[in-house]
Amino acid sequence: MILYLDTSALVKKYFKETGSIEVVSTWKKADVIATSMVTYAEAMAAVFRKKRESDLSPPSFKKILNSFRKDWESFVLVELTDALNATIDNLLPSYVLRGFDAIHLASALMIHQSIAEVLVFACYDQRLLQSAQSEGLQTLPHKLH
Repeated sequence: MILYLDTSALVKKYFKETGSIEVVSTWKKADVIATSMVTYAEAMAAVFRKKRESDLSPPSFKKILNSFRKDWESFVLVELTDALNATIDNLLPSYVLRGFDAIHLASALMIHQSIAEVLVFACYDQRLLQSAQSEGLQTLPHKLH
């Protein structure tokens, strides 16, 4: 199984939040973890934001950064290409998505269409989740409230 993580799902591995148990459990079952190249900037910004907004100790912060950077090296990364842009062009008339959400959905769809393996798309944004489900992707979580 391929687990595609958007940034909202990825950060749940490093911070205990609603959905963290689900993400970590599915991560452990996955053969491959995939995401977009844009996830690095989004995830690093989220980590630094959480540091500013919480009482995260310097050692804990360093541990999270090191864990993320180590994991990053093992991910299958979807590049930003003209083919990805063409997929985005096809998605946006049908769905109301923010820019990075369109990149994540298009990236997952490109993997799903090119590899004959189960792909689970993980995200914690209602619109993106519904769009992924409308495109026929298996999702985590199945529904958001």
